[in-house]
Amino acid sequence: MAANRKLKERTKLAPEKHHNTETHTMKILGISGSNRKGSYNWGLLEAAKEMLPDNATLEIFDVSRFPLFTQDHERNPPAEVQLFKQKIRQSDAILFATPEHNYTITAVLKNAIEWGNRPGGDNSWNGKAAAIVSASSGPRGGARAQLHLRQILVDLNMYPINQPQLLLARAQDSFDSDLKLKDPQAKEALKTILQTLVGWTEKINRG
Repeated sequence: MAANRKLKERTKLAPEKHHNTETHTMKILGISGSNRKGSYNWGLLEAAKEMLPDNATLEIFDVSRFPLFTQDHERNPPAEVQLFKQKIRQSDAILFATPEHNYTITAVLKNAIEWGNRPGGDNSWNGKAAAIVSASSGPRGGARAQLHLRQILVDLNMYPINQPQLLLARAQDSFDSDLKLKDPQAKEALKTILQTLVGWTEKINRG
C-alpha cells in the first residue's frame, strides 16, 4: 500500500510533457546558372515551385546580373550581392539548376558561388543542404556539370543529396512553348528530389 502511494505521488508530481506540433516551413533558395532567355534550367526551377512538399517554399534568385567577382570589392560588395548572401543564410537548403558549358558549370554560376563564398571567413554556403538538377539540349543532360559542381560543394562545406538525380537530356522535347515542363518522368523525378531534399535538410538541422 505504501509503495502504491509513493508511486501515485511521483506520478502526480511528474511534469506533463508537451510535444511541439508546429511545423517548420522549409525555405529553399533556387539558383539557375543560366542567363539565357527561355532557359530550360530556369524552367526547372519554375516547375519545382508547383511540386513542393506542403512544408516548403522556393524562392528563385537571379544571379545573372551580378558583376564579375573581384577581391577588390569582396568586403564591400554591391547591394544585390549583399542581399544574395543574406538570402543564402536565411535559407534551409539550396536548389541548383545548372547548364553545362565546356564540360563544367557556367561562368554565371561560378561567379555567384565566388560572391557567396567570399571574403575569407564569410562563407554564406557553409553547412547548407543542397540538390542539383540540370537540363541540356545535348544527350548527357548536364552530367559533367553536375559532377564538377559536386566537387565545388565539398570546398563550400555543403551537403548535397546524391540520389535521385535529374539529368534532363534533349530538354527542348520536355518543355512546351511557354517553357512549362511537360515530361511526366522529369516531373516525377523533380518532385522526388524536392521531397528528398526536404527530408535530408530536416536530418541535417536536427544534427
